[in-house]
Amino acid sequence: MPAIVLLAHGSPDPAWIRPIERTAARLRELAPERRVAVATLDEGSFATAVLDLLAAGERDVRVVAYFMSPGGRHLRRDIPALVAVAQETHPEATITLIPGALGVADEVLDALARAALRLGGGDLPEESA
Repeated sequence: MPAIVLLAHGSPDPAWIRPIERTAARLRELAPERRVAVATLDEGSFATAVLDLLAAGERDVRVVAYFMSPGGRHLRRDIPALVAVAQETHPEATITLIPGALGVADEVLDALARAALRLGGGDLPEESA
């Protein structure tokens, strides 16, 4: 089952990272068998998230762009470049960018966690569907 990296273009500032961490926590509740990492659009943050997953034995990593502006340069250029570098550096792993952008509103964090799980190649538990 693929691991998921929620990748955001914000900084590690609490105002940015808190909703992402909440979504990651919800993903972990929905699918406790899956590894979920959070990274910001910073080469070091993303590389660390991927390296930690690979060190934990994951070989299938899905990168879900989170809190991005649809059509923005991050989605068109920066994130694909980060994923390509990670794949070149770790050819033994499959690192897949899931295209799209997810939003910010608090009232949809559960829905976003569910969407990220589906996009990341997983099924929702029966009681959560």
